[in-house]
Amino acid sequence: MSDQLNTGGRPPKNWLVESILATLFCCLPLGIVGIINATKVESLWNSGDHAGAEKAAADAKKWTMLGFWIGLAVMVVYIIFVFVIGVGAAASGGM
Repeated sequence: MSDQLNTGGRPPKNWLVESILATLFCCLPLGIVGIINATKVESLWNSGDHAGAEKAAADAKKWTMLGFWIGLAVMVVYIIFVFVIGVGAAASGGM
């Protein structure tokens, strides 16, 4: 990621679609924070607050990525848990 601010004519990537997908499929609370920050990007950019738009875009990316990775980790742990319980039940003759 570049340390320089985007001072061109286009606003930074807002991460809105990714935030919505992370909210729906991965981690609801963190995805919502990502959506809130993503919706601020364009309005801040259009009002001339380019630094604020860059910060909101960076925050949206951060919360979206956190939501995705935490959600993915929880899903993997859940699948492992279900598999271990299933193997344990089969081994004890419960199935």
